[in-house]
Amino acid sequence: MSNPIEPVALVTGAARRVGAVIVRQLHAAGYRIALHVRHSRAEGEALQAELQALRADSCLLLEGDLADTAALPDLVSRTVDHFGRLDALVNNASAFYPTPIGETTEQHWDDLFASNAKAPFFLAQAAAPALRLSRGVILNITDIYAERPLRNHCVYVMAKSALRMMTLSLARELAPDVRVNAIAPGAILWPESGKAYADQQTLIDKTPLQRAGEPEDIARTALFLLRDAPYITGEVIHVDGGRSLII
Repeated sequence: MSNPIEPVALVTGAARRVGAVIVRQLHAAGYRIALHVRHSRAEGEALQAELQALRADSCLLLEGDLADTAALPDLVSRTVDHFGRLDALVNNASAFYPTPIGETTEQHWDDLFASNAKAPFFLAQAAAPALRLSRGVILNITDIYAERPLRNHCVYVMAKSALRMMTLSLARELAPDVRVNAIAPGAILWPESGKAYADQQTLIDKTPLQRAGEPEDIARTALFLLRDAPYITGEVIHVDGGRSLII
């Protein structure tokens, strides 16, 4: 078992993109990482090796389908069994694609709600006892579109809206022992599939800061909320270059 003094963060969808940047930021700040992957095992193993080379026994690789609700408590128990504690749950994993009216199926609904709302709730429920012991934190990655609709993405924005309300509700339910906050990103990384934003420049032109953000913007905010904000709970911080002001 590792040194129980170092804090431990379980991060879902952590092998690539924003998730991997969050993991590196937290690890550099002294966190030990339970790194969850689904399809990106090769990337997860590479990231685990990178972190282990920097600090021995500082990263545990966990593989699992977040749609398998019955298996979610095992992600938490394996983390606690390995590291001896849990200080943070970062619900980062997310499915994102268009669901135009008239073309949406029940499978689309189940898939988008599984990663964006259902799994975060049941992971939070499973993690709550360990987080109470450590006076830990839950951090959800929502979306600025959780508050205003994105055309042709009805199911996705509904699921993210549920995650936003879950953040507020759990902040009340788990206080005073556990803080619960969220980050709502704007244009950080463009989608890899779905071609959701055909005209990226138009979107940037509508952003007050006139540029896309970087994954590091999300990671730095995550570290702040986990480590440096002991009197903040129930908040959703927009990291969007001001776009939610005019969206």
